[in-house]
Amino acid sequence: MEWESELPLLSRITLPRPYAPAHTEQSVVSRQIHVFSDASEKAYGAVSYLRTEDGEGRVYLGFLAARSRVAPRRQCSIPRLELCGAVSAAQLAQTIEKELSIKTDRTILWSDSTTVLTWLKSESCRFKVFVGTRIAEIQELTEQSEWRYVDSAQNPADDVTRGKTLAELAMPNRWSQGPTFLLKEPDKWPSWPCSETTQDLSEYKKVTTCGVMNRADRSETLPVRSYLTWKDMVKSVAQQSHGAANQEPLTAADYKKAEMTIFRKVQSECFPEEMHHLKAGKALLQSSRILSLSPELDPDEDIIRVGGRLRRAEELDPSFKHPIVLDPSHLATKLLIQDYDARLCHPGSERVFAELRRTFWVLRGREAIRKVQHQCEECRRWKSKPSIPKMSDLPAARLRLHKPPFFSTGVDCFGPFHVKLGRRSEKRWGIIYKCLTTRAVHLDILHSMDVDSFLMSLRRFVARRGNPAELYSDQGTNFRAGERELYESFNSMSSDLQRILAAQKIDFRFNPPAAPHFGGTWEREIKSVKSALNTVIGAQSISEEVLHTTLLEVEAILNAKPLGYTSSDVADLDAVTPNVLLMGRLDGSLPPVVYQKSEKLSKRRWRHCQVMADHFWSRFIRDYLPSLQKRGKWHDTPLDLTVDSVVLLMDPQFPRAPWPVGRVVKVHQSADGHVRSADVQVKDKIYTRPVARLITLPVIPDNDDDNHGAKPSSD
Repeated sequence: MEWESELPLLSRITLPRPYAPAHTEQSVVSRQIHVFSDASEKAYGAVSYLRTEDGEGRVYLGFLAARSRVAPRRQCSIPRLELCGAVSAAQLAQTIEKELSIKTDRTILWSDSTTVLTWLKSESCRFKVFVGTRIAEIQELTEQSEWRYVDSAQNPADDVTRGKTLAELAMPNRWSQGPTFLLKEPDKWPSWPCSETTQDLSEYKKVTTCGVMNRADRSETLPVRSYLTWKDMVKSVAQQSHGAANQEPLTAADYKKAEMTIFRKVQSECFPEEMHHLKAGKALLQSSRILSLSPELDPDEDIIRVGGRLRRAEELDPSFKHPIVLDPSHLATKLLIQDYDARLCHPGSERVFAELRRTFWVLRGREAIRKVQHQCEECRRWKSKPSIPKMSDLPAARLRLHKPPFFSTGVDCFGPFHVKLGRRSEKRWGIIYKCLTTRAVHLDILHSMDVDSFLMSLRRFVARRGNPAELYSDQGTNFRAGERELYESFNSMSSDLQRILAAQKIDFRFNPPAAPHFGGTWEREIKSVKSALNTVIGAQSISEEVLHTTLLEVEAILNAKPLGYTSSDVADLDAVTPNVLLMGRLDGSLPPVVYQKSEKLSKRRWRHCQVMADHFWSRFIRDYLPSLQKRGKWHDTPLDLTVDSVVLLMDPQFPRAPWPVGRVVKVHQSADGHVRSADVQVKDKIYTRPVARLITLPVIPDNDDDNHGAKPSSD
């Protein structure tokens, strides 16, 4: 009834919509959001205001939003309720910052609870669940520097917890108009109380101390991780046992004693239970890893050895009959395997295993040796193979359907051949032009490997076959008459090619160096040409005319080669060949179509040529093109080569030892996103090589002096 009696006063409650007068819009200096929180045993909540300051120093306060919550029925302490009010303030501040379209300078949050403000300066993990989760939420939504203290008398959020009647709200009050201290300068705002506040420790978690005690014999302590080689570790242990003040040189006995000290330490760390049982004269547990070895304790050296079944072999060395047992996971064992691998010049794993088994029994020895060799730089240099990516899709040049023959052409040279000119003998080279789509072949002779001879051959090819749109070639190793002798000539030749071929509207494209698989389609035809020439000519010297005639006959044979599968059923159609498109018939031995003399240039002849071309392309697409779908090799998808990788450059013309080591400075990706070639820097030179010629090595540090004895690179 009291609440109902106040309803007539509801019309007197008004809140101005603008946060500041309209005339201050152009002279605003700063805008701040102030959020106040408070709590009591009945309720908790938060209220926010917008503080606007203009250029003349006038300050305006505007009511933004407020929210209140009834205190939970389960009784909570006042600090916990104050913390809930702080959570409401943080959530309200985030909502206002997200929804308010006016740009503000900063957000300040106020609380009259010194306990809550102290909690917010600590880590949430130090508190119990109720307090810790809410502190974590507040710290995630706000910054610790945004929180300030305000006394209860000046906190407008205190009205949330105490309540106000409509008559009180209708009068000017701090709830609707904001606290008066915000109208003053910031240095006059409430500050932290001077009196010391008692800290509430009831919400902190109990501290539990957990310690581990371990007994270790300091004389047996071995810092294995500080050594890079087995010899360094043995020498260091020998010097420690010999004494730092003793200046006498180390003897063989000192080194043997140091090795036994290392083996004893390894076994005490890896087989503590077995060592305890053997010293006590007890049988080993059934779960022991070395139970099948019938281990025995060497009374002289206090080392576990293999008992085994070779005790009666009198001619064998005792260390061979009873080798020392070692664990493969210990770092000292890995250093020992590395030492054997280096002394044997990095052979196969079986060779290292056989030599190691003479004195030591390493559990799962073959696996441990292979793992060490896989991480060894020298082993990888001598045994690793290139990581070739998955075979790429066919390039667009291989799929120029319904284009004229030799639209996309690959060119390469082969030879030399010796021809007789009178009483002397000279060299001649062959050149092949291969249509990348129809697999048609054009063969010609080069008198030399210079630029002029190649250009004359290209002009003969254009005169007979027409201009190709694009011409693919390698980096000129076959045009240089050797890989290095005519390097300078090739540089001048490539510039002439670019200038002359530009006038012919031919796009000349180079494959990466040392990458014959990039031009596999014409490299395979060169093999067929050489096979036919070796069968007909052999090693004899012939005249140039005979060589030219033989090349043209080989060209006819290759162009008559069927594309795709050839059926043995006589009822099936003949296989499609490149000659169908070039000559209008399967091969040169078949007679052409005979037309009547009365038919001159008629539609029938034109239609016949068009039908033959359409017949070729329909059979090409139906019978041959699907056979190109399958990938013959390179099915895996390894990790692509990356910049700064250390690689070994393969060179099949030299043994593996002088192959150079370089660093990748740039990678080249194909259309499918995989790296197919890369630029490798070797000393002060940069080479472009395909990934099929690059072997990835472990990263070599730039400063070998920092490696403390590590093997320097051979870059």
